[in-house]
Amino acid sequence: MNVIEIIFSPTGGTEKVAHIISKQWSDNAVKIDLSESRIDFAKCEINKEDMVLVAMPSFGGRAPAVAIERLKQISGNGAKCTLVCVYGNRAYEDTLVEMEDAAKECGFKVIAAISAVAEHSILPQYATNRPDASDEKQLIDFAGRISGKDGECVSIPGNRPYKKSGGVGLVSKVTKDCVKCGLCAERCPVKAIDKKNFTVDSQACISCMRCIRQCLHNGRKVNGAMVSVAALAIKKACTVRKENELFL
Repeated sequence: MNVIEIIFSPTGGTEKVAHIISKQWSDNAVKIDLSESRIDFAKCEINKEDMVLVAMPSFGGRAPAVAIERLKQISGNGAKCTLVCVYGNRAYEDTLVEMEDAAKECGFKVIAAISAVAEHSILPQYATNRPDASDEKQLIDFAGRISGKDGECVSIPGNRPYKKSGGVGLVSKVTKDCVKCGLCAERCPVKAIDKKNFTVDSQACISCMRCIRQCLHNGRKVNGAMVSVAALAIKKACTVRKENELFL
């Protein structure tokens, strides 16, 4: 049996949560990176005996469309699967049920689901430094409770039809500190950044903030006024600390 992580984690928070969980099952988990546009996911091999963890962030209460699209290219072959959605302390709404539907369509056997909190990728003043020690302890406990489980998960929260997806929010721009290394364009999960002038195709951009997080020179930023507006809009929802949840 292999432990396999299928992860979409543009800024690292989702991956950190996923590693805490999967490490309880194996120190040598195999990683399939859904943010990598050059992978032929149809060639990824999953065996029925494998233990699979599928982890994605929640973008406005929905799973990232590109991550779902790439997940659906993978054949689950009846392997047991745990779903993990990671959000920035506002709400995850229909993310888990959307992931559940996609995983079952692929042929995975969904045995558990987790909602977990990590530092907000755009507004780090919310859920700052999470997952923290308390989160880690809780996630380790979740992993132990999932280990050995065989029956399908019976209660995953969310609505069908899913809530309407929001439009593109914040799009990054080049700053004077850009050294034109091209890393942002290379690492963009949806290839929304032009490789010559590093401008962003706003129709393709998913506001994942990976380009900003990956840049080594502070060469990209988003509009500060728009960030302030976004922070104010979700302040009330993010004031109270949300806890991680396990669904079996």
